[in-house]
Amino acid sequence: MLQKLENNPRFMANVTFRHTIEAQEGVFEPIPEFIPQAMRDLLKDKGIEQLYSHQAAALQAVQAGEDIVVVTPTASGKTLCYNLPVLKTLLEDEEARALYLFPTKALAQDQVAELMAWSDSLGGKIKTYTYDGDTPGDARIAIRAAGSIVVTNPDMLHSGILPHHTKWMRLFENLKYVVIDELHIYRGVFGSHVANVLRRLERICCFYGAKPRFICTSATIANPKEHGEALLGRPVTVIDQNGAPRGRKDILFYNPPVVNKPLGIRRSSLLEAEAVARELISHKIPTIVFARSRLDTEVLVTYLRKAFHRLGEPPETIRAYRGGYLPKQRRQIELDLREGRVLGVVSTNALELGIDIGTLQAAVLTGYPGTIASTWQQLGRAGRSRDSSLAVVVANSSPLNQFIIQNPSYFMDRGVEYARINPNNLFILVSHLKCAAFELPFREGEKFGEIDPQEILDYLAAEMILRKVEGRWYWMSENYPAAHISLRSASTENFAIIDTTEGKTQVIGEVDRFSAPMLIHEGAIYIHESKQYHIDHLDWEGQKAYAREVNTDYYTDANLDVELKVLDVFASEELPQVRRSWGEVMVTAKTHMYKKIKFYTHENIGWGQISLPEQEMHTTAYWFSVPQEAASALDQGALQSALLGASHLLGNIASLELMCEPSDLGVAAQIKSPFTGCPTVFIYEKYPGGVGFSEQLFEAHGRLLWRALSIIRNCPCPSGCPSCVGPAEETGINGKEHTLWLLKGALGHGSHQQAAPAAAPKE
Repeated sequence: MLQKLENNPRFMANVTFRHTIEAQEGVFEPIPEFIPQAMRDLLKDKGIEQLYSHQAAALQAVQAGEDIVVVTPTASGKTLCYNLPVLKTLLEDEEARALYLFPTKALAQDQVAELMAWSDSLGGKIKTYTYDGDTPGDARIAIRAAGSIVVTNPDMLHSGILPHHTKWMRLFENLKYVVIDELHIYRGVFGSHVANVLRRLERICCFYGAKPRFICTSATIANPKEHGEALLGRPVTVIDQNGAPRGRKDILFYNPPVVNKPLGIRRSSLLEAEAVARELISHKIPTIVFARSRLDTEVLVTYLRKAFHRLGEPPETIRAYRGGYLPKQRRQIELDLREGRVLGVVSTNALELGIDIGTLQAAVLTGYPGTIASTWQQLGRAGRSRDSSLAVVVANSSPLNQFIIQNPSYFMDRGVEYARINPNNLFILVSHLKCAAFELPFREGEKFGEIDPQEILDYLAAEMILRKVEGRWYWMSENYPAAHISLRSASTENFAIIDTTEGKTQVIGEVDRFSAPMLIHEGAIYIHESKQYHIDHLDWEGQKAYAREVNTDYYTDANLDVELKVLDVFASEELPQVRRSWGEVMVTAKTHMYKKIKFYTHENIGWGQISLPEQEMHTTAYWFSVPQEAASALDQGALQSALLGASHLLGNIASLELMCEPSDLGVAAQIKSPFTGCPTVFIYEKYPGGVGFSEQLFEAHGRLLWRALSIIRNCPCPSGCPSCVGPAEETGINGKEHTLWLLKGALGHGSHQQAAPAAAPKE
């Protein structure tokens, strides 16, 4: 198949980079003597007579009483690093307990299936249970009483276990191990929350007299020790010398051809990825396609199913996998993948993690995932054995994608990102102090992690949330705090999508509150497993969307309008020709209209209006303002063009500077900001309170603008395109020139007056 691609001149003309990772032999160590014979026999039955070097090192470190972080690539056998020491302890002590934390339900289900197989082979002595939102009520009582290993996720630990710790006394009194899988996922907002959940867990363990050891695993990140210690609040030993063998992997970077040179428009990355995936799957090569959004996932599945339907293949050959599917449907897709009934799967990053989905031989990435670490994770989903594999990264037209696809050395040489968290973010910290006080009273002088919480506790007492009596703070509010605090940026309040076709009332999926105005507004086409549903009615208060199955030749895409107001300035600096600042802002987001996009051609064939409530959020932002006297060198149309171009570009590439997810940031431009009175570009954090990204952008102001400037200069388009300042129909025919003028002036290169380009022609 690789040869066929190499012999295709049209394909190879668009390949910007090719890299081969050669096969590597494994490094093995004998199974340590302290592993019981029953487990040795079981390993032998599974064909394991020796361990990879990192597995043996992990066992030795845990045996020595250390907390560990194992950092090795995808499919390197990290599961044995925690299962072996846990099972050994449980065989030796029937009262011992272990808690497994996985970031997703899919990973938890995957692990439970494997642990139950181990338990059966060991005589059924070890009881393993999943405890999450899908667990039936009657099963929960049995799990609390008898679960040797409780497998859950941080959200359930936060809202379902810690607040009810008295019901879990047997678990907490006998807790020997806490296993945290996919440690690299716990970064940014989510990681900051989880660090506080672990502080609460440690308080409760201490109350019951338990001192569990932590065993963590992670994909490769740049700072595993620093991140592990920040998350756990204790020293960790890092094991990062991978001993697992690997097969040869070929990686190709593919930039879709330019179809409109004057406008710099490239062929759709969705169509190009679909063509590559179709070629691979038609040759019976098991393939995973990663898409950047739920909508892209469903559009790609629709295209692929139609293509294979014409070849006589059943639709189940191609499956979609994303958030919003019901649990039973997700479990069935996972099973079909493992058992080889599915040849192609299109997924959001939901399958990026280490869930066992069988042996896939090819991965197609539709767009750059946003971080180098995520890219390597997705590339690693193909070739999970010693077989050779192929991975193709298909770029889209965004500036971030174009920067990566045209600068492969940045990707190869930069190394994976640093994982950053800020557990002491005031918004997050106060939320978890409330939860902790609900669980156990705080004593005077007691620390929460390394924080002395007394000042915050006194504030909560003044607000009548806590009550202080004889040096202790007690919870006194009627509310149950954990129920109102989401660990993730999305709200816990999900909207149900109800299929009403032919009188049915069946729930087919769900969408979080923040995404609802974009995906399930009235008139939207909601795509589910390549079937199209028209949203007839959205009950905003009741959190339900009523849909019926239709057959259309288009899908819908909503526009989000953002207004921003500055509330407080934390720091500011006057630079030549520009003023940079960061501080607290209020963001108001509203969807006003949606477009109807035709399948395959992706042309706009109509639009509709949306009438839904605004959503408000207090967060932090970085911004820079051009003085009014300098801005007066341009007419209003040209200035608007420059601001739109700069915000499009900076909003896309800011995540490169921060090493965060692009979706963590939003951007807004104001031609005359009510706060500064000048033309201003804002980059804000999409989470209440922020987690420190704004301050980092403030510090990196010059570097960020330099990078933006280099992207514009290196872009071959004449007047602006989606790969630099945005399409010319949005920024105008001189959009590129106007944006260059703005950025050069903001960097202090001469006078804004001298650099001013010709004004845009009047209409």
